[in-house]
Amino acid sequence: MTNIKLIFLILIISGSILLEGCERQQTMPPPPIPEVGVITIKAEPVLLTTELPGRTVAYLSAEIRPQVSGLIQKRLFTEGTDVQEGEVLYEIDPIPFQAAVEQAEANLAAARRAADRARAGWQASIAGVARQKATLELAKINLQRLEELVKERAVSVSQRDQAATDLEVAQAMLKAAEAQVESDRQAVAAAEAAIKQAEAALKTARINLGYTQITAPISGRIGKSNVTVGALVTAHQPLPLTTIQKLDPIYVDVSQSTAELLRLQERLRAGRLTLEGKSQNKVKIIMENGETYRWEGDLQFRDITVDPTTGSVTLRIIVPNPQSILMPGMFVRAVVKEGISRQAILVPQQAVSRDPKGNPYVLTVNGEGKVNLRMITVDRPLGDKWLVSSGLVAGEKVIIEGLLKARPGAAVRAVLLDEGALSKKTKTN
Repeated sequence: MTNIKLIFLILIISGSILLEGCERQQTMPPPPIPEVGVITIKAEPVLLTTELPGRTVAYLSAEIRPQVSGLIQKRLFTEGTDVQEGEVLYEIDPIPFQAAVEQAEANLAAARRAADRARAGWQASIAGVARQKATLELAKINLQRLEELVKERAVSVSQRDQAATDLEVAQAMLKAAEAQVESDRQAVAAAEAAIKQAEAALKTARINLGYTQITAPISGRIGKSNVTVGALVTAHQPLPLTTIQKLDPIYVDVSQSTAELLRLQERLRAGRLTLEGKSQNKVKIIMENGETYRWEGDLQFRDITVDPTTGSVTLRIIVPNPQSILMPGMFVRAVVKEGISRQAILVPQQAVSRDPKGNPYVLTVNGEGKVNLRMITVDRPLGDKWLVSSGLVAGEKVIIEGLLKARPGAAVRAVLLDEGALSKKTKTN
């Protein structure tokens, strides 16, 4: 009996407790609306750039080769130093070339003497023609006089015939003298041609003698020497003696895909991008160690030919290099300006999430305080933000903080955040 009373008492107490719990549940207040931090999207002008890989190329490069054959007698430079244009780098044994100059000078002197003799002979021939013309005139006069005297029977016919023969002989002698003049004129022309040949030979010999001193064609930094004193070198040999490179300024050649170039041109034509002006062609250089190079370069030109193997065009940038920090062949990255987007939409990267397929989206708060899921298209990262190309417009409120509390369609209390303070906080973290 006692057990029955105990069980009955327990049931009464349990029922009271359950009844009290139900009453408490009915009187509990609803959960508070979650609080989220938002920013208001603004359209702002942003300078867009693209980072392109490239390599440095010497501004000028000259491979030094001998222009005559011979033995290297001296090397007159220190490897790895700066040389000036016209500075003597090597000397080739000049003795054979000096002898060639002396021989050419002797040949020229002989040719000039031969020409003098030819001219004297030509002048003598011309004088001979004058004498023969005078003789011919006398023969004509004598024949005419005898013709008159024969009519008067003052002289014999044989005397007249002799005068006629003398005239024919004078005519023949004149022709022979004129032929001699032509022959002597040709001899003079040949002698003068021989002088020109001798002068050309002398000039060539002197040039070759000058080539025994191998000079720097440009100013710049000279590399290692590929030959030593005593080496036999040949004219225009394949292996250069050394190389000189001008390093200040220096070129940076970068490649840009034609797809990127066409997209950029389309944006400019559509007015979504505008050029920055005079500073549009300024280019920042990032070195292999990640540091930004001290001096900016200038975009000099875009190549007009596409490389069929890579589908890209070459951009050439000229960069000051007064301290020779950049060396030919270094890998660098160039930050090339595309233009200014006047109505760019930027969203902090922390506000962007991705769905299971990797598509980016943000959560926004509408005028009714409800959360909306908005799919967006991002163009590129800009610092700690994403450049949004579609999906958002200026004036919308995007959730930055409290993303885990927000669910699409749920009500939230939006707290406007100071975007400047948020950026400082992000950089500090």
